[in-house]
Amino acid sequence: MKNLAPHIFRQRLLIEGFYTTHVNREVLEIYLLEVAEHLDLRTYGNPIVFSPASGMGRDENAGYDAFVPLIDSGISAYIWSSAQFFSIVIYTCKGFNDQAAIEFTREYFAVSEEVVSASF
Repeated sequence: MKNLAPHIFRQRLLIEGFYTTHVNREVLEIYLLEVAEHLDLRTYGNPIVFSPASGMGRDENAGYDAFVPLIDSGISAYIWSSAQFFSIVIYTCKGFNDQAAIEFTREYFAVSEEVVSASF
């Protein structure tokens, strides 16, 4: 991907995997706050978690969409409840340790198989 703004620092990390723990609104809120703290990223608001009502979309896509604002950008999380799958994007204008984010996420969601990630 071409870097259109090399003078603006951005770090982006996508983490995906299948979780084995129970995930609900509270578990997701705690994750967003704790992963930010673990990476030394500062939040300036509470996490926002959405769970569309039944019938608003396809049943196989039901789950949660969540976001926590950071002083230096934000963290988004997407959860597919029936598939027990997550897709998380950490986007910051401050550097952080990719591997620490991946390992924290793996442990928090009790991932027993492979976690995939991409930095961009």
